[in-house]
Amino acid sequence: MTALPREHRRRMYTTNMMERVMAEIKRRTKVVGIFPNDASRDRLVGAQLLERHEIWQCEHARYLNMEHLAREEPAEAEERS
Repeated sequence: MTALPREHRRRMYTTNMMERVMAEIKRRTKVVGIFPNDASRDRLVGAQLLERHEIWQCEHARYLNMEHLAREEPAEAEERS
């Protein structure tokens, strides 16, 4: 955990983001009930994940801000590895 950037530690400590995604997938698949085949289930789950990805890309407030990684000095990056 300490290998993560300081700005990310608090957010990565919990699994709230992943739990929310999985709960939404479960809710959507429950509505369908029985899938005719595995491919149809995979398409629904894939569509849900793509939708979530698009939402995350369009948000103004990022859950994990990666801008500080671009500003990091190369020597600091080598020290972490």
